[in-house]
Amino acid sequence: MVLMENVSLTIFTGKSRNWVMHPKVHSSRFLLPVFTVLLFISGCGTLENGRGWGQDAFYPIEFDRIVRAGRNALFDSRTLVPLAGAVVFAVDDFDERVSDWAVDHKPIFGSSNNAREIRNKIKDILEIEVLVTALATPSGDDPKLWLYSKLKGLGVEVAAVRATRSVTNLLKDATNRRRPNGANKESFPSGCTSFAFSHMTLANRNLDSIGYLENITPVLKAGNTFLAMGVGWARVEEQGHYPSDVLVGAALGNFLASFIHDAFLNLPEDGSVDLAAFGIKGGAGVQMFFRF
Repeated sequence: MVLMENVSLTIFTGKSRNWVMHPKVHSSRFLLPVFTVLLFISGCGTLENGRGWGQDAFYPIEFDRIVRAGRNALFDSRTLVPLAGAVVFAVDDFDERVSDWAVDHKPIFGSSNNAREIRNKIKDILEIEVLVTALATPSGDDPKLWLYSKLKGLGVEVAAVRATRSVTNLLKDATNRRRPNGANKESFPSGCTSFAFSHMTLANRNLDSIGYLENITPVLKAGNTFLAMGVGWARVEEQGHYPSDVLVGAALGNFLASFIHDAFLNLPEDGSVDLAAFGIKGGAGVQMFFRF
């Protein structure tokens, strides 16, 4: 069996709002041609187990895989480190003091308007990148199977984003923490940050499934992480959230996206042997894949 390499393309753009540094640039004029090119150069071939990305999504549901996915998502550094940071900020009035300092000095974005504009653009970038990287993953050469696999895989990722949003809102209702600016009692956790980190995690997971840019995938993933962190800090400078709100939002977004993606997309897991079943006339066969 020949496993083909694939091309990944990452877009840095927005929806309908204007960039701060390039006010006349709109994403709508660029998205269609970029997606068209992407469909021609990506998504062919198979994963290392001979299956397409998304082909096995949702079925079979394996209890052991779900348990492993939950454990791995919980002990992921992008879950534990923000949670530990939130605990540190909960000590004394450190949370409030850092929030006041960030609002007064605005060291990164310079103003609340800049923080809001750039934060929205980053969220758009990460959201679009999830779609683009999902399309760039290998899902086979047959057009019908390719489309069916993509729809199933994207269904898992949509479910991860929706779950993140729902749990975030439930926590907001349960905690009733007032925002630093006093606008309402929906401060904890940060919804913008959980949204950004869920998309960051999904985009990075998709990059792991793309072989063509393997050498620069760590750089792309680090860039996505940096962008998601920018969304969180922007919310602090905007006086919309305390640092602990942002850190818990980051942990929540990463945990739920990692868990749902790994539990239900049924992609190959690390290991030396993979098994794949396939249909043949009058029965079925099993393929065994060894990795060295």
